Amino acid sequence: MGHRLSKIYTRTGDKGTTGLGDGSRVEKDNLRVEAFGTVDELNSTVGLVLAAKLPINIQSILNRVQHELFDLGGELCVPGTTLIPDSYIDGLEADLDMLNENLPPLKDFILPGGSDSAARCHLARTVCRRAERRVVALAHDEDVNPATIRYLNRLSDFLFVAARVIARADNGAEVLWVHGDQRV
Repeated sequence: MGHRLSKIYTRTGDKGTTGLGDGSRVEKDNLRVEAFGTVDELNSTVGLVLAAKLPINIQSILNRVQHELFDLGGELCVPGTTLIPDSYIDGLEADLDMLNENLPPLKDFILPGGSDSAARCHLARTVCRRAERRVVALAHDEDVNPATIRYLNRLSDFLFVAARVIARADNGAEVLWVHGDQRV
């Protein structure tokens, strides 16, 4: 697996640069660093979701997703590497289909919340959308595996649907948006 860090601080980034997986150095605000850094943040928020009480099927899927996100971050960290196959997207689509089977159709917008666990999932969804925007921005300047963008897009859909399922499992309610002129 290559070399492991035995010392966490190296001082090599003290002047605002960081190393990519291919050994090259770039500024810490480089689009590539921003993209894989946001994917890392997303993985952390998925971990926050996993720290809450969840239906076992969603817990199992999110455990898999964390590994896939680590692959995705690795792909972004090493220019020219492809680690995200279409099968990851197919898996998320199958998960979405399974979760959607028992949900009523959406007739209103849903506000982030409903329960602690659902709110965490909504937070992960919004971080996922930001990660997707960062990867799209990178793709304007550099080659990016198209499956990576599709994966993040599908994952944000999954997190939305999972939040709906979690809210119902926690207390049977989703928080529906009420238009300003209809709020009391």
